[in-house]
Amino acid sequence: MNVNDKLYRKALDRRPLNVRNRWESEDVGLFSGRDIFAAMKENEAIVLAANARHPLTAKGVLRAAKKHDAAVLIEIAKSETNYCGANFGNLVDYAVQYSRELGHGAVFAMHVDHYGIKGKDDVMKAVTQMGEIVAKGWTSVAIDASHLDDWNNLCATRDVAMHIPPYFGLEAEVGEIKGPGEFSTVEEALYFIGGLNSWGIFPDLIAISNGSKHGTYDKTMGQDEGINLDRTQEIAAALRPYGVGIAQHGISGTDIEKCARFRKYGIVKGNVATLFQNVIFGIKMEPDTGNAVIEGDSYVKEADRGIPVDLWDEIVAYCDGKGMSRKSGDYKKANLPFCDKILALPDKYLDRILDETEYWAERFIKAFNAEGTAEKVIEVVNRRGTWNPLPERKIIADRADFRADTAPTKGGNDGGDYSE
Repeated sequence: MNVNDKLYRKALDRRPLNVRNRWESEDVGLFSGRDIFAAMKENEAIVLAANARHPLTAKGVLRAAKKHDAAVLIEIAKSETNYCGANFGNLVDYAVQYSRELGHGAVFAMHVDHYGIKGKDDVMKAVTQMGEIVAKGWTSVAIDASHLDDWNNLCATRDVAMHIPPYFGLEAEVGEIKGPGEFSTVEEALYFIGGLNSWGIFPDLIAISNGSKHGTYDKTMGQDEGINLDRTQEIAAALRPYGVGIAQHGISGTDIEKCARFRKYGIVKGNVATLFQNVIFGIKMEPDTGNAVIEGDSYVKEADRGIPVDLWDEIVAYCDGKGMSRKSGDYKKANLPFCDKILALPDKYLDRILDETEYWAERFIKAFNAEGTAEKVIEVVNRRGTWNPLPERKIIADRADFRADTAPTKGGNDGGDYSE
């Protein structure tokens, strides 16, 4: 958007308090996830949520966002901060820097993806870390306690949510993202969201297990994308009275034409992570899914894309030294040790990484019907009588109905790692 537009300038004064506290004098279009999710629902669109395992992803996605007047989310998962150069401490600053280089006008939120909670210790750590997240300028959080059984997921999500500012965007999760054939039920989703509502917790979105998976579909092992849109729609319809939409995780490897149908099934947010990593590395991908191509039990490096071949060879040697298969999803763990080397590459390589990142972001923005949604966000922000985007929702569920003995499932995680 044009930073001199009267409505844009008016909206700048209604950015979240933590954003104005850090960038009061800057025209950066960093808004609450709540406003962006509300705008997407009104426009029957989906916001592209790009996991910036490397900071360059944020730059390319923001370029596409400004070009197409589309609101986007830049995000990083809690697990990703352990093995990526981007983390909770620096990614917001990278995004604001890149917005500044564009002359501002890009409309976006900074989203903490998959803030994993696996027990009481994680809940207690969150009490401290949420304060740090607020201070850094994040504007949206996804709490993921789906590792736990339904009752403890409800309790942990409730407890962490109470330490997140109500003006933040809020996503919760029921049923881990395990892959094809693994589906959350309507009963689980209603128990979870109804239970949160009974405590005055109002998520904008819920992530569900609907057949997607994180990472690469290994076609040599017969793996295929299996997102069940019928189940997705059933859950979305059941949760409509609570004002909750669906966050679709694990989109990498899904045909772009199928992605274009998502918005008809209650999906409001679309997460893309591994695909953008493939762009950075220059790994051969299927042209309409972004799924990494595996040949001879190995990823295939393309010389004219992404980082230079000699740097890729260093990454392969590093991963070999860690005992990784050459088609392992753990190649994501090369992001941290090679982050600075990638940032220091000659412009020839940085430009082609950014151009391809922008290309894929544009494809998703168009498929998600998200062009022009930046203006809708500004409209949503400005129609309020206050800066605070806390939604006007009511407690409609009875707390007494949501107990341990009424939880749909009693079992927890099977011990696998299904994180980003």
